[in-house]
Amino acid sequence: MTPSWRSARPISTSSLAVPDMQIRQWLLAIRPKTLGISVVPVLVGSALAWAELDRLLWLPALAALVAAILIQIGTNLYNDAADFERGADTPDRLGPERATAQGWFSARQVKQAALISFGGAFALGIYLAWIGGWPIIVIGLLSLLAGYAYTGGPRPIAYSAGGELFVFIFFGLLAVSGSYYLQTGAVSLDTLFSAAAIGLLAAAVLLVNNYRDLETDEQAAKLTLVHYLGRERARQLYVLLLILPFALPILFNHRFNGSWLVVLCLPFALWLLHRFSREPLGRGFNAILANTAKLQLLYGGLLSLGLML
Repeated sequence: MTPSWRSARPISTSSLAVPDMQIRQWLLAIRPKTLGISVVPVLVGSALAWAELDRLLWLPALAALVAAILIQIGTNLYNDAADFERGADTPDRLGPERATAQGWFSARQVKQAALISFGGAFALGIYLAWIGGWPIIVIGLLSLLAGYAYTGGPRPIAYSAGGELFVFIFFGLLAVSGSYYLQTGAVSLDTLFSAAAIGLLAAAVLLVNNYRDLETDEQAAKLTLVHYLGRERARQLYVLLLILPFALPILFNHRFNGSWLVVLCLPFALWLLHRFSREPLGRGFNAILANTAKLQLLYGGLLSLGLML
């Protein structure tokens, strides 16, 4: 009699490949290379609080970090579906593949995933509001609303000249200040200096994206800041966004000597400026965008390390 294990049908490898492929597609949909933009403000705000108080409330810091990541994931996913529905993600688009446009998932599925991410951030926000009070409630609700309004509603922020300002405010001023406030119950001038530096670099990431996609965005009536500035002035703005943050150690006026560590990534910034000015229009800007996000992550990491030391 043949043992049952010999007669059992082998498991099809193709049946296992589908879930693995879907996981990879969802990972691409959340745009992991850009998530550092939401991580850095929490690190910097918490590190500045550590530098001033010589202590850190780890659980609120962790909750703020996860909530910030979830809000960005939700924003990215909703942007994916909304851009497809508005006709901005065409085959001519130069950027990385998008989940809805590629047919990996329906717009409804992607929007549902976005709402799950926003819901997770809201749940964490209840705990953060208990710790930080009404200022955290205001920042949290504004952040959730802005995440939807970025590409949702009748007048999406992403389809206007206000995208870079939106990123500067929400991924710079509010995110750093909110993280600092959770730890200290106050906001200082140093916090605003740090928040502005982080926000400028975050805005530079979006500027590269909009510079790359200018023509296809215009076809979809997505009139971003680059549309109004033109390419030459957009290049000049990119220079300012990358260079101004390196004035931060001077603004600190020797209160935090470790902040000079950020100068270590200045050569990387200068190399990016060279690439941006010389790169022919095309898919090469995908690498510039990814490296601009890396610059912000490196800058924020060095600043946090310098403050904590």
